[in-house]
Amino acid sequence: MTQRVLIVDDSLLMRTVIRSIVSADDSFEIVGEAVDGIEGVEKATALRPDIILLDIEMPRLDGIGALKQLRLVSVARVIVVSSAAQLGSPQALEARRLGASDVIAKPSGALSLDLQDRRGHAIVLAMRKACGLDA
Repeated sequence: MTQRVLIVDDSLLMRTVIRSIVSADDSFEIVGEAVDGIEGVEKATALRPDIILLDIEMPRLDGIGALKQLRLVSVARVIVVSSAAQLGSPQALEARRLGASDVIAKPSGALSLDLQDRRGHAIVLAMRKACGLDA
């Protein structure tokens, strides 16, 4: 069964990179993209994804605020993919406390053009684990 994925990131470039990472695994289908937390919550409600890949630093509603709202409207598993969520950071700890399945740091800041090479495998593994698929 294909898992439905929503990508929430304010950067078109990062959404493109993440889309490429996710599309490489036939277990996942991208059903939508959102440019901020408000649109992410709206699309999660409408599209009912199985997994949400969520950035933290976004305009209008950041990822932590969105995660709080998502818990009220969606059963999707959330994986945070953000430069603001370095291992052990307050944002990473708060995302975990709010129910994020995993937190993956973008390797070189908000515009991590090397995300696919340096963290792509980790993103797919986190998605597969969150869905109960074999790693």
